[in-house]
Amino acid sequence: RSTILASPVKTSVAPKNKIDTNANLEVDAKSAILVEPVTGKIIFEKNSHEKLAPASVTKIMTMLIAIENVDSGKMKLSDKVTVSENAKKMGGSSMILDTGEVRTVEELFKGIAIASGNDAAVAMAEHIGGSESNFVKMMNDRAAELGMKDTTFKNPTGLPADGHLTTAYDISIMSRELLKHPKVLKYTGT
Repeated sequence: RSTILASPVKTSVAPKNKIDTNANLEVDAKSAILVEPVTGKIIFEKNSHEKLAPASVTKIMTMLIAIENVDSGKMKLSDKVTVSENAKKMGGSSMILDTGEVRTVEELFKGIAIASGNDAAVAMAEHIGGSESNFVKMMNDRAAELGMKDTTFKNPTGLPADGHLTTAYDISIMSRELLKHPKVLKYTGT
């Protein structure tokens, strides 16, 4: 089983703004990257271009597309979303949504960011894309726009799917992009 972990990390910069990129870090993951979030300077990497299954880290792209839709005015946090049977039946981590239940976009953000809810991610995807498959196309298009050359999304959740792969390097790209939307930190910070 392979997992990629991406997390913003605050670091203190050595005197004269020098960062020791040869730091002797031991990382117990197959792949890792530590990036300064503002400049994008790579501080540490280990197999950062190795393609692995991203699991729930996929939801970074799901949240990115959603917050971009909010910030552009295409949807509001108060917009109502009706949960489909498809969203309800998602396995794995869940917000415990039911078919026909109505939730706001903001509540779905919380379900994605806090509970890692696969049901919330699919409900959001269907709301934005009209269907899960249309949203997955949007995810892959956005990944290409961002220069995520080693990423292919097959779903908005990260549930196992053949060919659903990314790299630590590509995750750092979409994570830095998500951090450009401070509103989302309200949910991810919880």
